[in-house]
Amino acid sequence: MTNKSDGSTASYYQLPEHATELQHLISHKDMNAQIGEIFRSCYRYGEASHSDKLRDAKKIKFYIDAEIERLER
Repeated sequence: MTNKSDGSTASYYQLPEHATELQHLISHKDMNAQIGEIFRSCYRYGEASHSDKLRDAKKIKFYIDAEIERLER
C-alpha cells in the first residue's frame, strides 16, 4: 500500500521509535539487499576512509542497475 501526502506532511518520512541506526530503518522499510546497499552507500557517501566519492557512486550505480534488472524480469 502506498501512503498519500497532503503536501504538508508525509507519514512515510517519520522514523520508527526504535530506530537508532540505519539497519533499523532498512528492516522497518523491509528493504531488499540492493535497496539496503544503496541506502547505506548514500548515507555514508564520501565519508568512508576506504572509499572515495567516485567509488561510492559506482557502488550505488551497481546496486541500482541490479535492482532495475530484477524489476524488469
